[in-house]
Amino acid sequence: MQTRYIYLLRFILPIVDLLMLNAVYFLAFYVTSKMGIYAHGEWHTHYVIICNLLWLLNSFIFGLYSESSAKKIENIYRATWKNVVLHGALFTCYLFFFKDSDFSRALLVIFYTMLSLACILNRFIGTVFQYILVKKFKATKSVAIMGSNYTAARLKQYLKTQRNINFYGFIGSNVSMFPDESGLLTEETVNEISEAVNAGVKDLYVCIAPERMEDVGALVKEADKQLIRLKFIPDMGRTIAASFTISYLGGEFPMMTLRNEPLEHLENRFKKRLFDICFSFLVIIFILSWLYPIIALLIKLESRGPVLFRQLRSGRNDDPFWCYKFRSMRVNGDSHLKQATKNDIRITKMGKFLRRTSLDELPQFFNVFEGSMSVVGPRPHMLKHTEEYRALIEKFMVRHFAKPGITGWAQVNGLRGETKETEDMERRVEHDIFYVENWSLMWDVRIIFLTIINVFRGEDNAF
Repeated sequence: MQTRYIYLLRFILPIVDLLMLNAVYFLAFYVTSKMGIYAHGEWHTHYVIICNLLWLLNSFIFGLYSESSAKKIENIYRATWKNVVLHGALFTCYLFFFKDSDFSRALLVIFYTMLSLACILNRFIGTVFQYILVKKFKATKSVAIMGSNYTAARLKQYLKTQRNINFYGFIGSNVSMFPDESGLLTEETVNEISEAVNAGVKDLYVCIAPERMEDVGALVKEADKQLIRLKFIPDMGRTIAASFTISYLGGEFPMMTLRNEPLEHLENRFKKRLFDICFSFLVIIFILSWLYPIIALLIKLESRGPVLFRQLRSGRNDDPFWCYKFRSMRVNGDSHLKQATKNDIRITKMGKFLRRTSLDELPQFFNVFEGSMSVVGPRPHMLKHTEEYRALIEKFMVRHFAKPGITGWAQVNGLRGETKETEDMERRVEHDIFYVENWSLMWDVRIIFLTIINVFRGEDNAF
């Protein structure tokens, strides 16, 4: 919930952080010089610009200054340490790969040690400041709830977790929010609203069944008279089992959606696409540039046929696209119809190695770079399997709301390879839908690390 403190924090925090970053930067340079350690002269010029740009880029990636982070101090702490770690990795890579190696490692260590300590001190002071605002100066918004239904009980639990909210309590019941036979609210209800207003309550959340909205005229008039804002929350908690969100179409028409999809937001899609482009570009330049010709030569030496195998697969919104892999089988007529199985006689010796190490998937980074795939997402299936399983599994097509990925949440949980039973595919689909409904950029990073670990550890279903 928005308050003046949260609103101002989103603007004050980045200014304070940038001042801290630059102060620590030049202090580290000064300390290093006093210690007699050589530091490259460019630390005084454009290095500081790169340092600031990287901080702002990482803050954008981790949402450090977003409204959601500002609501909870824990979110700020979490985003801050992620920012520092990634900043250290990217700044070190920049100095190593894009500039000459004549820079002081000692200066780098001193800088990030001081930056880590400064961030801890900065956030500690911020926590103390927030505590003083909330406890001493009462910088919170007082709210109350009217209603005694399922939604009201859930709303109470939510409000009590918000540090910037002072929950006054309940006012009236499901019946008292409506007028009596005289067309007015009961005197008891009017008195309860008046007491809440005198206690500083500014907002009254009314949890009401949608079909009763036309009966709240008397409550609206009384709220206007008492100078208290009404916020109506539809009580549909028991009517619709799934979680839902309500937004407004054109700022006018209330719209309810039954599935949370973080990647429906343009900001999140931009973050994921930017990550995909950068990650796939690095893989293509630093890995595929030299590994591709080696694998291509080994494939050609063992069997005739193309180096790459391409196959039409189901993409985002069920749009077909050409998916690329290193060819791991002898050329055959069943490759577009039949899944690979354990001890499949079509698989070559080189193909077994490629499949076991997942190296056969590397060409899909070209798919990622051009935009038909993502690094992380539900694995794409051949068109034949999509048609089969959409008829067998109720929510199978939901996984196609997201771009298909080279790896995914299902794969790192061992749900990969041949699906002998429908239950195997159902479990895979459950994991894919969970990913679609709970996506975050850091979750993508986690899945990538788990994939790398699984490659070195080996997987039973990698055949």
